[in-house]
Amino acid sequence: MIKIAPSILSADFANMGRDVERLKVWGADAVHFDVMDGTFVPTITFGPAMCKAVRPYTELPIDVHIMVDHPETYIEPFKEAGADYLTFHAEADRHTHRTLQKIRLAGMKAGIALNPGTPVAMVEPVLNECDLVLVMSVNPGAGGQKFILNALEKIERLAQLKKERGYTYEIEVDGGINAETAALCVKAGATMLVSGSSVFKAADPAALIAEMQAMK
Repeated sequence: MIKIAPSILSADFANMGRDVERLKVWGADAVHFDVMDGTFVPTITFGPAMCKAVRPYTELPIDVHIMVDHPETYIEPFKEAGADYLTFHAEADRHTHRTLQKIRLAGMKAGIALNPGTPVAMVEPVLNECDLVLVMSVNPGAGGQKFILNALEKIERLAQLKKERGYTYEIEVDGGINAETAALCVKAGATMLVSGSSVFKAADPAALIAEMQAMK
């Protein structure tokens, strides 16, 4: 079954605890956090304090995606805040292997993210250290963008490497995910999808999540 991790970037910030609780009722598999520092990307969102605040509201895994410079400085704060996954950008770190190891040693699952203009080859040497590889299908920094189709080639390549080398990482896709683009991603080999506005603005969020989970 495909895992669905709705992004709380599209939730009601004034009622974040309530909206995080709703995700389990809707059948989501994880809660996705889009963390932006205003430097790596122009937007500023939220950080470990938000993660700690909503942790009591859900038993679902918290999937944290940090779009920040100096990602290694966020490992301990998010561990203490209750994160389950911590994914950082390959473009923001000159020591990706070491950072992946540190995340795992902290007790979280380690992920690495690729911007639309970054090839899979950039992270191929460290895929054996990854629990998750996140393919950005929009340019990071804001929700509600249109899906970039060349992300599908990266998903296919990651699926090929996973099969050939016996890796076990999740292939996660973030950006412009709706019922139509989700089907394309799953066909290409994605195993986990991030969807923000499509889920939170859906007439029936539970039905949309179930539809995407059942895709093959």
